[in-house]
Amino acid sequence: MNNTLAGWLQVIALVGALALSYRPLGDYLAHILTSPRHWRVERLVYRAGGVDGDADQPWPAYLRSVLAFFLVSLLFLYGFLRLQNHLLLSLGMKAVKPDLAFNTAASFVTNTNWQNYSGESTMGHLVQMAGLAVQNFVSAAVGIGVVAALIRGFTRKKTDRVGNFWVDLTRVVLRVLLPVSFVFALVLVAGGVIENFHGIQSITTIAGEHQSLTGGPVASQEAIKELGTNGGGFYNANSSHPFENPNPFTNWLEIYLLLVIGFALPRTFGKMVGDNRQGYAIVAVMALIWASSVAIVTANELHSVSSSAGHLAGGMMEGKEQRFGIWASALFAVSTTLTSCGAVNSFHDSYTPGGGGMTIFNMMLGEIAPGGTGSGLYGILILAVVAVFVAGLMVGRTPEYLGKKLRGQEMKYASLYILTTPAIVLVGAGLAMALPGERAAMLNHGPHGFSEVLYAFTSAANNNGSAFAGLSANTVWYNTALGLAMILGRFLPMVFVLALAGSLASQQPVPVTAGTLPTHRPQFVGLLTGVILIVVGLTYFPALALGPLAEGLH
Repeated sequence: MNNTLAGWLQVIALVGALALSYRPLGDYLAHILTSPRHWRVERLVYRAGGVDGDADQPWPAYLRSVLAFFLVSLLFLYGFLRLQNHLLLSLGMKAVKPDLAFNTAASFVTNTNWQNYSGESTMGHLVQMAGLAVQNFVSAAVGIGVVAALIRGFTRKKTDRVGNFWVDLTRVVLRVLLPVSFVFALVLVAGGVIENFHGIQSITTIAGEHQSLTGGPVASQEAIKELGTNGGGFYNANSSHPFENPNPFTNWLEIYLLLVIGFALPRTFGKMVGDNRQGYAIVAVMALIWASSVAIVTANELHSVSSSAGHLAGGMMEGKEQRFGIWASALFAVSTTLTSCGAVNSFHDSYTPGGGGMTIFNMMLGEIAPGGTGSGLYGILILAVVAVFVAGLMVGRTPEYLGKKLRGQEMKYASLYILTTPAIVLVGAGLAMALPGERAAMLNHGPHGFSEVLYAFTSAANNNGSAFAGLSANTVWYNTALGLAMILGRFLPMVFVLALAGSLASQQPVPVTAGTLPTHRPQFVGLLTGVILIVVGLTYFPALALGPLAEGLH
């Protein structure tokens, strides 16, 4: 009874904190993405990079800037990892092997943070700070920049300009991510998360045994890994490690951080398009999906029928920390898989078929409730375009969204966006199951083993980063295949988003008439939710039937 009350209280407190953050944070993000004024430090950054901060870019130029920044970041981080044994604060760590360095560089540059290594025994402090943590900031800012370009496509007319990538990137990092991360890193330190430059130390346990523990600048990386929906753990145990997440308060705070920007961005959208009701409709869909997922996963874990021991523990406690329990573990699992955040405070591989299957399905939705920083909003806006188009077909009228006609060209971009990630997931998982050597990496067989492989490619292609465990993925094939899945899953959709932004920006807005579909009412919320579930269900149902659904029926 006490656990149930505590569970409800933390959910209510989380919803309240997110609701209080919605308007101020959303308005502030809209301000920095539309203000013509530059800070002095920003002008210095532009000058150092040879950027004209007052020049807008056509969508192809914006895309080229995104891809150029990605390529430079990938090469820089790969070199950092390969040379870490020659760097300061390496703690005696060896150079990361080539295939793992590629996988890790691709992972952090794409905001995925999938980790095929144990952080405390593989990465030195300088690589963690100047390599991985830096990408946590800039990869998150890239996503916000791309969704800003898409929103400008709705608000501008008769132009090919969608903004300036370098301005968006710089402003988001300097005005949002750095200051907010600094404040919450201090709060995490006060809550017990460590922040130091200690190396490997030998500790005597209460049982008289010796254990090697690595210190490090953990709180500063923990704040941005959650705020930027990155998810990489300083330690192999990620947010279940007591140095990263020591108590229920820090656990609640980390969940809040990984959700807050995603849930505030619909307000930014409404503010920038000049109709806050549009933002309310989008955030309502996000909240409906999130709340439903929390209810399903929590119920499955509380009412486990897998073993008598589970009942004695009050539910499925295998793979979960006693200091968090069922409610906080399920809340974290849902929130991290519905955003592009790979942080975990429990092992999803040990969840019930219903609970574990729901974490996979959350990622298959495209992580849109609320999704990653920027990527969640542009994902759900693409689906909103599809929903409006479907409604137009039903009434025999040319569909319009926010004053822009949705013609064949716009729908091609939306369709390609929707098809890209499932193609990467299903092809990758199919190849892994078809190759005998890669099947041998599965520590489990049958539906659960397939679920582990399906989870890995779903996590990589959707830039989530969490894992089902039970899969020996640190091989040349998996490091390469998953690295490519991360890159393609991140940047191919961005191509179609920016192309759609350019196509919308070039149009002349059409006036609202009696036949225009209202996209701010509850009917549209229901329509959009249905389109999301049907599109995802039809795409992934056969794969889910072979994995979690088959395991649940076993």
